[in-house]
Amino acid sequence: MKDKILESVINKYKARAEMGLLKYGKTMDRDDLGLLQWVEHAQEEAMDYCLYLEKIKQMLNDGTADTDKTN
Repeated sequence: MKDKILESVINKYKARAEMGLLKYGKTMDRDDLGLLQWVEHAQEEAMDYCLYLEKIKQMLNDGTADTDKTN
């Protein structure tokens, strides 16, 4: 593959899928959830995403964004 950015994202998706399988013992192919449950999961992920963005904004605004920290 020539697109290193795309390759990086694909590798991250693969790693996340493997982590999910190890953690939950299921893949996204599961059929034990109904439509509303899938919507709930997606909504929770979206809310987490907004929290992460707010944290990043605050760090950038107050000058505490340290890109060297690894944990």
